[in-house]
Amino acid sequence: MLYNLLAPYANDLQFFNLFRYITFRSGGAVFTALFLALWMGPRVIRWLKSKQGEGQPIREDGPQSHLVTKKGTPTMGGIMILLSWLVATLLWADLSNKYVWVVMLATLGFGAIGAWDDFLKLTKRNSKGLSSKRKLVAQLVISLAAATVIQEHAPVALSHHIAIPFFKDVLLDAGMFYIFFVLIVMIGASNAVNLTDGLDGLVSGPVIIASGCFALISYLVGNAVFANYLQLHFVPGAGELAIICSALIGATLGFLWFNAPPAKVFMGDTGSLAIGGLLGAVAVITKHEFVLAIVGGLFVIEALSVIIQVVSYKTRKKRIFKMAPIHHHFEKLGWPETTVVIRFWIVAVIFALLGLATLKLR
Repeated sequence: MLYNLLAPYANDLQFFNLFRYITFRSGGAVFTALFLALWMGPRVIRWLKSKQGEGQPIREDGPQSHLVTKKGTPTMGGIMILLSWLVATLLWADLSNKYVWVVMLATLGFGAIGAWDDFLKLTKRNSKGLSSKRKLVAQLVISLAAATVIQEHAPVALSHHIAIPFFKDVLLDAGMFYIFFVLIVMIGASNAVNLTDGLDGLVSGPVIIASGCFALISYLVGNAVFANYLQLHFVPGAGELAIICSALIGATLGFLWFNAPPAKVFMGDTGSLAIGGLLGAVAVITKHEFVLAIVGGLFVIEALSVIIQVVSYKTRKKRIFKMAPIHHHFEKLGWPETTVVIRFWIVAVIFALLGLATLKLR
């Protein structure tokens, strides 16, 4: 909004020229979202406690310590993230950019699904919530709508095509199957982030790291000079997504202040499904879908651990891990919760560096 209001007057007042720069507005988005999250945090937590009573239902088959340490902690803290992120994005992004609106609406749509899921968990007083089929159908509808709009506004040379990391000129023409690919990316990212959200502060660190990577990727892909130098596929308008990712960094940092062990509030599906959907949408627009799988390698591992566990038990009646997702496996091995969180953050940093390396290794 500030860009649309002030940038046109840059020739009259030099200060307004700052609002033309994505880097300046990205910094503004970080701090705006951060301060908003810190300000509203205590208020949102008090409101959630007053409405939820006993807080989030705890899995009875999980680590026994959780039944004591996490009992009574309110969930749906993702509201704090989404509100601060949304305000910062509306304030600092170019609202005439269609990619901005696609990502915003898709994120809020996934957040609504998560809120519905959290609400059912709270009202039914169990950890199951929304059925898998209903959740998947809702995710398909939102992802399909986003994929259709993204495809319509993508450059002709990139529409229907999938970029391959490490190869500068390789574009796979997926044709009619491109939409299905986008659905897999967005829904997969949403659910992978959701599965990672199981310990105090665990998902926040990797989200901040992945958001930082895609803020950089969006900026480079949307800049013709940098895209040409790095031999990336230039996507006009994608640079504005750096502001969306930056706002997410600030919002998640503010949330982490209250989610750090011992957590005063949980993100819930309200936040995790929305964040995963956001990262998936940004990856699709910037043509870095496979890079998301590298940068978000920790999310992939968490999701794979659940898939492997389920397949193994259904086919062999044996479990590979003591408990899935895999962060609970290490808890069952005796690792303290904070040890699991910090080591998983380290793993997330390593994957992020590998993902960023794809920008130059071509």
